[in-house]
Amino acid sequence: MSLGGAVAPGPNMVGKKQLSIADTFRLAWADPDLRQRLTFVLACFAAYALLVHITTPIPGVSPSDMANLLQNNQFLQMLNQFGGGAFRRLSIISLGLGPYITASIILQVLTYANPVWKQELQEGGEYARKQQNRRTRALTLVLCVGQSLGFFHAMTSALGPQSPLNYALVSVFWTAGSMLLLWMGEQITEKGIGNGVSLLIFMGIVISIPNLVNIIYTNFGVAINWWQILFILAVFGATTYFVVLFTQAQRRIPIQHMRRNYGTKQLGGQTSYLPISVNMAGVIPIIFAVALIYMPSQVAGAIPAGTPLHDTFQSVALFLSPNFTRWEGLVGALVYTLMIFGFTFVWNAMTYNVEDIANNLKRAGSYIPGIRPGKQTRDFLNGVITRVTFVGALFLAAAALTQYIFPVLVPGIPNLGLLAGTSLLIMVSVALETMRQIEANLLVKQYGG
Repeated sequence: MSLGGAVAPGPNMVGKKQLSIADTFRLAWADPDLRQRLTFVLACFAAYALLVHITTPIPGVSPSDMANLLQNNQFLQMLNQFGGGAFRRLSIISLGLGPYITASIILQVLTYANPVWKQELQEGGEYARKQQNRRTRALTLVLCVGQSLGFFHAMTSALGPQSPLNYALVSVFWTAGSMLLLWMGEQITEKGIGNGVSLLIFMGIVISIPNLVNIIYTNFGVAINWWQILFILAVFGATTYFVVLFTQAQRRIPIQHMRRNYGTKQLGGQTSYLPISVNMAGVIPIIFAVALIYMPSQVAGAIPAGTPLHDTFQSVALFLSPNFTRWEGLVGALVYTLMIFGFTFVWNAMTYNVEDIANNLKRAGSYIPGIRPGKQTRDFLNGVITRVTFVGALFLAAAALTQYIFPVLVPGIPNLGLLAGTSLLIMVSVALETMRQIEANLLVKQYGG
């Protein structure tokens, strides 16, 4: 996330003409360079879909054994949804990009908390970014091994005791699959268009949608009625609309630049804007909150059933897992909401350093009209960002909780939450960001002649 002065052209703008999505893709496909980049992205999507169906060779274990396990574990259900059904199929990419996302978040938090790393990243240029990437990959590798062993150990309750050889096979294949996805994401970023890791997550969610549509079609008239389908479509449409609205919404603060005399010329004096995005934290607060609320259930799965410690963690998990069908789940929904608010404020405080912004404006001879430079500017920016952050956190909490409405609406069909909530927020956000990058490339080529 960056802080800019002037506001860039709005979405779907090429030159002075408003373009539709179809026209944008048509112009992009007509350009040889963009067509090559888009073709590379589509080829990687096809490779991802193929990898989902490549099963990990575990002796004595088949994908059909995973059905009971997924029904009783919400966290593994979410992992399976984000991976396009890879976990249910025991695919080699069952871990997906979860370890890399977790490693990236941990390193970003540590960087902001460590003044030495923060200064190194700000002043080190390309070398510092490469160092940060190496740290992230190393931590990703460690998390891959740890998560693969932990998840497989949790699976033993449904699959039965496993040999050390099976543990080793799972660790090797799942770690290799996750690192392969990371490499593919980096290649998409370099040779394709958009953020490669985000696009692969987008692809995993999209792959899961046809299966859910088939489940709804199969159960129509049995476990689901026509009015329930209409309600699902209404929630899906409303969530999509508000995700687009809040993702693009900004609070633009006017910045007045002082005029400077250079010989006989006067430069400056223009007005630009400091954009404060409403959803500046993206889905990061939700990812943090999800990791924490499902942690007790993961720990309980790694402890033998029937022991007091296992029962304790299971009881804690009941009060942390959002669920509108039981009173413990209502407590979990409240805790989930408070976590999202807390992480949103913490993340935005790390991203927007009000002290640095105020000092940079003062050094540049710029100011906010009606606000004195220095302390008043800091207080003003702090107030604006706090209010914007509250609205953004409220939106994130509402979007994240919509996926827990479907079990109340259609109790006989699990996993319908994929059609709303976090997954829909990720899909829409990634699609909008990719469209912006395509349009930016078209603008550069147009003005470049």
